[in-house]
Amino acid sequence: MNFSYWLGHRFFRELARGLFDFRVIGGEKLPIAGPAIIASNHVSFLDPPLVGIAFDEVVHSFARKSLFNHPLMGAVLRSWQVFGVDIDKHDTAALKHTIRLLRTGEKVVIFPEGTRSHDGKLLPAEAGVGLFIAKSQAPVLPVRLFGTYEAYPRGAKTLRPAQITLVIGDLWQPDLKSYPQTGKDLYQVLADEVMRRIGELTL
Repeated sequence: MNFSYWLGHRFFRELARGLFDFRVIGGEKLPIAGPAIIASNHVSFLDPPLVGIAFDEVVHSFARKSLFNHPLMGAVLRSWQVFGVDIDKHDTAALKHTIRLLRTGEKVVIFPEGTRSHDGKLLPAEAGVGLFIAKSQAPVLPVRLFGTYEAYPRGAKTLRPAQITLVIGDLWQPDLKSYPQTGKDLYQVLADEVMRRIGELTL
């Protein structure tokens, strides 16, 4: 863990605890040997750092590629192991980078819904997370954030008082040979199963 990542990790952890009484349920499941796809619901810009600070090791995540246009912001994001993705088109480079990270034993935070929910409710999963599962064969750790919609929903200009909790699910290693589907159909089936497991997590 480089100094910049450690500093950001400590800053967001203290901020989350101070402002939002941030708690983790099921934290005993977090020490995972090897790679993992950390699959979370997505309702707020707060979600990526709040998932990240639950781990005592480096986790990688995505951000809109345009954020890297600012030299300082780009440098900070890269030091925090955030990589840019072009959300307006099929970003082959980001896809390959994600699979490479997983195949080399890293952990990557992925939001199966592909975008932030407008009302805090879960959205259907896009097939992308299923592709990552199939190509990397990494296990999936479903997690669910409660309270980030109340704290900083889509379109909000300021933070709002809220209690935020991250619930950790059970690690899932799908047996890809047991699925009759192939290609995009398989990706969607896997993505739907990930979303189902996220939806089952409750406070």
